[in-house]
Amino acid sequence: MAIPTSPPKSRPRWLIPVAVVVGVFVVIVLPLIASYNGMVNKQQAVDNKFADLDAQLQRRHDLIPQLVGAVRGTLGQEQKVFGDLAKARENYSGANNATDKVAAGNQEGAALSRLLVIVENYPQLQSTGAVRDLQSQIEGTENRIAVARQDYNGVATQYNTSIRRFPRSLLAGMFGFDKKPLFTASTESRDVPTVDLGPAPSEAPSTTAPPTTVKP
Repeated sequence: MAIPTSPPKSRPRWLIPVAVVVGVFVVIVLPLIASYNGMVNKQQAVDNKFADLDAQLQRRHDLIPQLVGAVRGTLGQEQKVFGDLAKARENYSGANNATDKVAAGNQEGAALSRLLVIVENYPQLQSTGAVRDLQSQIEGTENRIAVARQDYNGVATQYNTSIRRFPRSLLAGMFGFDKKPLFTASTESRDVPTVDLGPAPSEAPSTTAPPTTVKP
């Protein structure tokens, strides 16, 4: 006698749409979320490195008036370099975005480089402790600027490459992930300018005639 078998149970109709939704979420949505979060993390890393660079640019910006105050009395005839520095400092103070700020910083660095070359040609300034100390501080700051610039460019390059790859390129356009600028030192600030100073100023010889002796 045959044992009766129950007919196979049919799957609920809602199961297939749910499976499709879950599959789409796993295959498409989760990778997009991961890509978005990765872009946010890279953007934050770029912003952090720029903050480090900005701090060193600001440090140099603050040292310049001290150096100018220490040498201006001796270098009164070098009005052009002082004017260039003043203009560069004004541009730096007025910069309202990263690109403008670093461009103004490069301008400021170039003008400062010219002033330092002039200072080195005046032994009386080189023998002043305050000037030597400021030169040392500026040199250290320039080295830190170079390191901070290199670190920033490294993470900015990674970020820029990331937002160009699919599917992140789609997300970048949708959510405003813009390309970050890369910053290099200006050629003028890297090269030592040639400055024709002529002889350093010296005391004028006395023109007073020696007293004459009147014989009785």
